[in-house]
Amino acid sequence: MKSLYILLCGLLLFICGLLLFTCQQSEQEQKEVLPAQAQVPDVEARIQELGIELPEVGAPVANYVNTVRTGNLVFTSGKGPQKPDGTYVTGKVGADLTTEQGYEAARLTAIQQLASLKAELGDLNKVKRVVKVLGMVNAAPDFTEQSQVINGFSDLMVEVFGEKGKHARSAVGMGSLPSGIACEIEMIVEVED
Repeated sequence: MKSLYILLCGLLLFICGLLLFTCQQSEQEQKEVLPAQAQVPDVEARIQELGIELPEVGAPVANYVNTVRTGNLVFTSGKGPQKPDGTYVTGKVGADLTTEQGYEAARLTAIQQLASLKAELGDLNKVKRVVKVLGMVNAAPDFTEQSQVINGFSDLMVEVFGEKGKHARSAVGMGSLPSGIACEIEMIVEVED
């Protein structure tokens, strides 16, 4: 009986030692992971690194507002591909413009949306997540590469926000868009309270 007691005590000590070792390993792994997670990129600095200059946001041209915030969500109005000189990329993708030119137009539209968000929030570091994007492409009737065009927008969101920039998305072709712009994109963003 005494030897069984000694055996059980020894087994119990072994299990406790194993648990202690496992907990120390897990704690060490967490310490190694936490600094990487704690290094949340500065979105404003990232925009500068990418060489992007956010334009001033103009007043809406009709009876709407650029953004609406409800709770911790910001809904943006559709924006188009405005160039730095104030003109827009126009034309039908698949007829007047290539898919690559459409991609660049969508990227320009992303810059417009970033400017709208900054005007609303004051600091783009308040963005917790890009939730949903609706991309509309002014497309020739037989054009089927809308998703590749809207990638110009989505890719920039991920370049700027990292994982927080990944979003649900719809990319659709339209028969026409206002003033003949190549694309119009709107989005929903979750922000800090």
